[in-house]
Amino acid sequence: MKPKTPLILCILLSQVLLLTSADDLDCTPGFQQKVFHINQPVEFIEDQAILNLNFSDCKGNYKLHYEVSSPYFKVNDEGGLVALRNVTAVGKTLFVHARTPHAEDMAELVIVGGKDIQGSMQDIFKFARTSPVPRQKRSIVVSPILIPENQRQPFPRDVGKVVDSDRPEGSKFRLTGKGVDQEPKGIFRINENTGSVSVTRTLDREAIATYQLFVETTDVNGRTLEGPVPLEVIVIDQNDNRPSFREGPYVGHVMEGSPTGTTVMRMTAFDADDPATDNALLRYNIRQQTPDKPSPNMFYIDPEKGDIVTVVSPALLDRETMENPKYELIIEAQDMVGQLYGLLGTATATILIDDKNDHSPEFTKKEFQATVEEGAVGVIVNLTVEDKDDPTTGAWRAAYTIINGNPGQSFEIHTNPQNNEGMLSVVKPLDYEISAFHTLLIKVENEDPLVPDVSYGPSSTATVHITVLDVNEGPVFYPDPMMVTRQENISVGSVLLTVNATDPDSLQHQTIRYSVYKDPAGWLDINPINGTVDTTAVLDRESPFVHNSVYTALFLAIDSGDPPATGTGTLLITLEDVNDNAPFIYPTAAEVCDDAKNLSVVILGASDKDLHPNTDPFKFEIYKQAVPDKVWKVSKINNTHALVSLLQNLNKANYQLPIMVTDSGKPPMTNITDLRIQVCSCKNSKVDCNAAGALHFSLTSVLLISLFSLACL
Repeated sequence: MKPKTPLILCILLSQVLLLTSADDLDCTPGFQQKVFHINQPVEFIEDQAILNLNFSDCKGNYKLHYEVSSPYFKVNDEGGLVALRNVTAVGKTLFVHARTPHAEDMAELVIVGGKDIQGSMQDIFKFARTSPVPRQKRSIVVSPILIPENQRQPFPRDVGKVVDSDRPEGSKFRLTGKGVDQEPKGIFRINENTGSVSVTRTLDREAIATYQLFVETTDVNGRTLEGPVPLEVIVIDQNDNRPSFREGPYVGHVMEGSPTGTTVMRMTAFDADDPATDNALLRYNIRQQTPDKPSPNMFYIDPEKGDIVTVVSPALLDRETMENPKYELIIEAQDMVGQLYGLLGTATATILIDDKNDHSPEFTKKEFQATVEEGAVGVIVNLTVEDKDDPTTGAWRAAYTIINGNPGQSFEIHTNPQNNEGMLSVVKPLDYEISAFHTLLIKVENEDPLVPDVSYGPSSTATVHITVLDVNEGPVFYPDPMMVTRQENISVGSVLLTVNATDPDSLQHQTIRYSVYKDPAGWLDINPINGTVDTTAVLDRESPFVHNSVYTALFLAIDSGDPPATGTGTLLITLEDVNDNAPFIYPTAAEVCDDAKNLSVVILGASDKDLHPNTDPFKFEIYKQAVPDKVWKVSKINNTHALVSLLQNLNKANYQLPIMVTDSGKPPMTNITDLRIQVCSCKNSKVDCNAAGALHFSLTSVLLISLFSLACL
């Protein structure tokens, strides 16, 4: 594609201007002559030219302004210094300050034969930097030195001169400060004889903008004669830095339908050049907009502030009609107040058109159909809607409500977060025999409210027709669970109850048969026709199949459908306790020393599987103890424990002591248990029970043997 001629001309013009700017680097801004000497006249005549000054900022002297240290003089447009009235005495020195947006400098007029006058030069000059105007009594005269940055070879080059009108013969100038004898060293130097100041290398204003130097005069031995006097070196800015955008990425948001002139965002660029010059004075522009629909100029940027605003009507700022609700703008920042020769910096601004809820959701059809089997639960139909708003916002997300036809709260509807559909569910099983059809009225709204000029219409409601399908339901036991209470150990064949199950399918007239489903202990039977439950074994409360005195069994009720349906019922039998378990003692063995001083042998405890009152208090006693054997004693401790002790020490041997324990039931139950007692030898802290003797008879057996022996005599 052939480029347009104006663009080629602009490029050529920019190159010419850049080349011109590069050539200007050899131009030294400031006064071409900085020091003048004139003889004191009898009188300075009004409007009579005293001398001509030649000042250049190397850029055309735009907005050149002069200031003179005496209020009686001025510099005219041709650069001539003239008196404003007839003046006789103005002092020994006049200073002229010249300034443009790009440069400034000071010229000195030495009046030979002039007389001192009172007054401060600093009160006359209004510029911001510290005035280098010397005090009247000093003979060293210095003025600020202005040096452009980025100067080319050759170096060193003279940039200013220090004058000392009263300098003794043989004295020398000395220059010190940062840039001379302090880092960065060696940038400036002074001719010790003439006072000429030179620079030795290229300067960079963005690195160091000013240098504070000091000038003094010394004798041949290096001793200071006068000074030091401050000398300021000012680096003049050149346009050598492009504007840059540092704060990206730049993303702005604007609501669709916003009024023309709505501020979207602000773009701010930075320029490292001198902010007091046009080198850093930026102007902003939109170079390109993508996409360029519905208008190639959707936005405008304030050239000075960088504010991006909308410039199209609210109707064009419609997110739903745009090809893409995201715009990318290439933003230019150009220094030199946006002139063609200014340097450019660019950045991309992304603007997102945010959605507002200006479209209501609408059902894709007015009526939906669904079928569900009775007794079933879960999702039965998905309701579909359309919404033109942004799918990532609450202006698109749907919220469904059942507004009619759900008095029993059998239905619920929830939003599918993936596709925005309404999932209609059955949460309480439906009964065909009660109602075979249901009709629901559903409405849909957005999570976010609609904008004021949009409302929900007829398409935001829909009707759902639900058909309930009949299925063969299993019989239902009533009540469930069934509960009875009986004593344990009732006779086999005892009737416990007659179960009752009904068929929900009342229109089918089916018969019901019963059977045992789960009977863990095998104690029960059921009549298959009438449902009578009786016992086939003794009910035992202490059985491991009984938990907390309750025995659980399950029964089935089976209808005559095809295929048959089954219902399950639970029977809970609470068993009342009877005293059918004798108590038992623990422990059943003990040891005691043959020479023990404490004749206590063991503490016995008793336990019973039955429940109170068929348990404690227990009665402990020695069973059939003969008079000669009364060496043992049982003493009650509490309702469940007793102490066995000796009445005298026994020889080392094993003994069997019959203990009888009786519970408190009516009638009571008794248990006799042999308590094995070892009488051991205990000497020198050693217990020996191994040789307790060969006798292992109970005391009753010893008594019987003795009686038999007496009978044989």
